[in-house]
Amino acid sequence: MSTKVAERNKANRRWSFLTEGPPIRMPVFASSVIGVLAMAIWAIWAPEQAEAVIGDAVGWIVGAFGWYYIALVTVVLVFVVYLAISRYGSIRLGPDHSKPEFSTFAWASMLFAAGIGTDVMFFAVAEPVSQYMQPPSGDPQTIEAARDATVWTLFHYGLSGWGLYALMGLALGYFTYRLNLPLAVRSALYPIFGRRIDGALGHSVDTAAVLGTIFGVATSLGIGVVFLNQGLNILFGTSVGLGAQIALVVLAVAIAAISATTGVDKGIRFLSQLNVILALGLAGWVLITGRTGFILNAVVLNVGDYAQTFASRTMQTFAFSDQAEWMSLWTLFFWAWWVAWASFVGLFLARISRGRTIRQFVTGTLIIPFTYIVMWISIFGNAALERIRNGDSAFADKALASPEAGFYSLLQDYPLSGFVIALSVFVGLLFYVTSADSGALVMANLSSKLSTAQEDAAPWLRIVWAAATGLLTIAVLAVGGIFALQYATVIFGLPFSFVIVLVMLGLLKALRVEGRRTQSGAHALPMMLSARGAYEDEEEHASSWRRRLARSVSFVDVDEASSYLESVVRPAIAEVIGGLETEGVAAELTAGVGDPDEESDGAQLPWVELSTIAEDPFVYRVQIAESPVPTYGGRMIGDRDRYARLEVHTVGGGQDYDVMGYKREQIIHDCLDQYERHLEFLRLA
Repeated sequence: MSTKVAERNKANRRWSFLTEGPPIRMPVFASSVIGVLAMAIWAIWAPEQAEAVIGDAVGWIVGAFGWYYIALVTVVLVFVVYLAISRYGSIRLGPDHSKPEFSTFAWASMLFAAGIGTDVMFFAVAEPVSQYMQPPSGDPQTIEAARDATVWTLFHYGLSGWGLYALMGLALGYFTYRLNLPLAVRSALYPIFGRRIDGALGHSVDTAAVLGTIFGVATSLGIGVVFLNQGLNILFGTSVGLGAQIALVVLAVAIAAISATTGVDKGIRFLSQLNVILALGLAGWVLITGRTGFILNAVVLNVGDYAQTFASRTMQTFAFSDQAEWMSLWTLFFWAWWVAWASFVGLFLARISRGRTIRQFVTGTLIIPFTYIVMWISIFGNAALERIRNGDSAFADKALASPEAGFYSLLQDYPLSGFVIALSVFVGLLFYVTSADSGALVMANLSSKLSTAQEDAAPWLRIVWAAATGLLTIAVLAVGGIFALQYATVIFGLPFSFVIVLVMLGLLKALRVEGRRTQSGAHALPMMLSARGAYEDEEEHASSWRRRLARSVSFVDVDEASSYLESVVRPAIAEVIGGLETEGVAAELTAGVGDPDEESDGAQLPWVELSTIAEDPFVYRVQIAESPVPTYGGRMIGDRDRYARLEVHTVGGGQDYDVMGYKREQIIHDCLDQYERHLEFLRLA
């Protein structure tokens, strides 16, 4: 009997793990699921009609909004670069006192991993060959066409798209970690719409983000299954067709479900990093065993051509030539794809970048992944072009007719081709399943009410979104394969592109407020060193510097700091609150333990806070923090290696000074110094 009870309890715990979690945002979840199901059922039930309607819709969008996509991507890139080089560049994604969670190397590695996927493997050969054989302008199969072919691919995977990722990552990181708003796209619209983001408007924004994400992820999965299906055919003779592709989609959904229920996120992260190493190994093998000198010369030439022609390409609309089909299949497709993925990748970038400055974030996001893109596309693209220019027209025809086969056909000419192709299939498979798992998690989070940035949606919701993505991928593949996926992305990226514009405006407005807050500190005239000159008599004034020196080299422990916080700081703050209320300013005193600004697994140290009750509240918090004892000449000052500080925090975070040892009057004056600065901010606002 006891064994049965134990088994039943174990089953109940497993079921509760699946069902427990933060509540869902029903309007976002329901509207998104209905939209996805309607599209999937329509595509499966009437594929010919769906294909015709999708084609007509893309034609209309290219004619009416092609210029808009081109202009939007350019403006976003200029905007994020401007933020990085402007006075806003020093603002942190988090409180002023926050530090990066990851080392620079670890952070760079994760950015590096974020920039790759199965689709990069797919297009690294397919697009350069296509642009060489069928260029948008000029004669095909010329030296000029060869130079342009790889540069067009770099352009479509380059800085312009990563500018969109940088914008969404900045916005989500800034509003979540610095302004303590939920980790959701709607939060970026708070400066424009205020509390209305909690209603129908916010639900619409998050729904657009979910729909854009699911079509973007479905496009990547569709390209991935076609690519992997071709590789499995070469290795094992697996038939190429919808049946095998459906099986691969089911595999991705199953792995995503297992990840949600067994908690293998660390394993997925490990596999992602392994993929980076293996992908570098593949590129290195092609470089070393091929014409190394030619490829390296071509890489340098590609980078130079990219830099020289970037301005003209980024605004190229082909207004005086009929290139609507080329634009819909290439530039507009890629721009819509980047838009659709912006919230997905932006959320990942935000979660790993807390504590980074805007300048660090933008610089890293634009440069680090693009370095990989240049390496991968230039090596494989130029290797493919060299093969065609040496007379292998059959390879060119095959890559045009079956783009997914181009990558494998190229590898078949290199040593150990069987092993290398198997390795590339393995790399593509891992990128494929991690994309499915990560996409399901992001969509589940976007449709949930999360209390903290570190919290994730319930596992069952993650499974639902993994299944929905798989269903949508199968449906669109059934309509018309990769071309249908590209067209669907162009269509469903459009609504979220308008959200991107609002996100950009909301972030700019919030940063301007931040700038006025900083400017107010320069305009205010606080007492020098927090009223340290307020002494009761001349004798006290004469000996003040000795006490100040003694305080500077006195390093207290946590117990002593806690006692001082209660006996001196708390009464001083209470006295200020009494004075404010006498003047008609509503304020309150709160206290607690741990850092309220961030998740902490360390010691829970106490704090005391004054905050006014207003739309733009004034906050003056004194909290205990431990720090290493300073050293002088290699020798530690004092008799302990760590000491406790009483650090002052305001709305912007820690102010990097210690009030331990201040007299009650000095605490009061320091608080009033900060309050006068806040009043100056309100005046400038």
